Amino acid sequence: MGREQIVVIGGGPAGLTAAYELVQRGMCPTVLERDGLVGGLARTECYRGFHFDIGGHRFYSKIEPVRKLWEHMLGEDFLAVARLSRIHHEGRFFRYPLDSLDALRKLGLAESTRVVSSYVRARIQPSPQEDTFETWVANRFGRRLYAMFFKHYTEKVWGIPCDELSADWAAQRIKGLSLSAALKNALFGTNGVTSLIDEFRYPRLGPGMMWRRFQEAIDAGGGRVELRAEVVQLHRSAVGIGAVTVRQHGECRTLPADSVISSMPITHLVERIDEVPSDIRAAAAGLRYRAFVLVGLIVDRRELFPDNWIYVPSPDIRAGRIQNFKNWSADMVPDPDRTSVGVEYFCSDGDDLWTRSDSELIDLAARELIELGLARAADISDGVVFRHAMAYPVYDREYAARVRTIRRFLETIGNLQTIGRNGMHRYNNQDHSMLTGMLAVRNLCGERHDLWEVNTDRSYAEEWMVARPAGNGPPGLP
Repeated sequence: MGREQIVVIGGGPAGLTAAYELVQRGMCPTVLERDGLVGGLARTECYRGFHFDIGGHRFYSKIEPVRKLWEHMLGEDFLAVARLSRIHHEGRFFRYPLDSLDALRKLGLAESTRVVSSYVRARIQPSPQEDTFETWVANRFGRRLYAMFFKHYTEKVWGIPCDELSADWAAQRIKGLSLSAALKNALFGTNGVTSLIDEFRYPRLGPGMMWRRFQEAIDAGGGRVELRAEVVQLHRSAVGIGAVTVRQHGECRTLPADSVISSMPITHLVERIDEVPSDIRAAAAGLRYRAFVLVGLIVDRRELFPDNWIYVPSPDIRAGRIQNFKNWSADMVPDPDRTSVGVEYFCSDGDDLWTRSDSELIDLAARELIELGLARAADISDGVVFRHAMAYPVYDREYAARVRTIRRFLETIGNLQTIGRNGMHRYNNQDHSMLTGMLAVRNLCGERHDLWEVNTDRSYAEEWMVARPAGNGPPGLP
């Protein structure tokens, strides 16, 4: 087994976890990462000593092997951080996840009465079909609260109306949460819902610090992490994928492959595999993604606002979320008298936001930060822009059928496994992405785990993951 040629495509959380697990078993995988940094969307960029988390990544999991691995990698550099996030709505800040008492108090008596009436109507006569984001949320919060806090923000993120967005998105991201759950949490401190956690862990220098440690461990263990290595073709063989051609530093070379574990977007994967039927290519071409732009602003103030991040649902503001990196870790900034802010824009590759120049985006972000009352113009001294294409798989109404079609085809390729968010076109949290990497390696070692069952409609707590003999039912971890 140790002499097998194993190629891992993608150096994000899923791919690096798979490679690390392989190294721990005495194997020597080659990781091919297209970018110049590991971590994917969970990387950390650095500009003039300021560290920028591309997207804001909390480290929270009830999957014990993942938690232990995080702690092993970072030790004392893995900080405990108190969570504070709010929604900016019509000039006021509301706690999020929604604290029902806070929200009702700030909305005032008349509006609160309408919100509660809307919620009661939704509970008495819910929409019978929960097949869209709109109906899923409205059934749990009422249509009035949905329109205030969920509709516009969600449409910013995805670029499509909420009634065209699959309910799968809500079920994964705010599972178990409702107005009644928020009220119970406010009154009694019950906190069994993922979205209601009030503390998380965070690497001292941002999430990229975690993935650099993985990279170092893989290289030290005999594996190779190759950066700026773009996969351009996967060659079919009698057993599946026999070789992978990669372009690096302007030159192409072909690596033999006994096994391939891929976290690259499945659209790209399908495009690059030899001899793919036309209906599979069509299904892959129909999948959509949202791109992401982070505008980092450096503000010459010691303190700005207390939140880790602020959601901005207002359609009058193009930004979707504002990060305050100093409130994640003080070491994210090199000077305690200055603050770094990440103004996040969700867009599509080629649209008006994506194609704006860096200077135009910095001007826009600075203008909106001032308009929100979060900074003064005189204090904003510098800015930088980071872009990430294909950041979020879009959960439109057709995505599930397309993914099923592609999955059936990929399962005919015996030595290929797909893992992670883009590898499965599923908005996994990073712990679930890591779990798919772990289980993929176990499959190579003779076990049988259905990676597509990770993070389906189950409790976030993962209590279902009990140890089982290989091949007997659902996947298990000790």
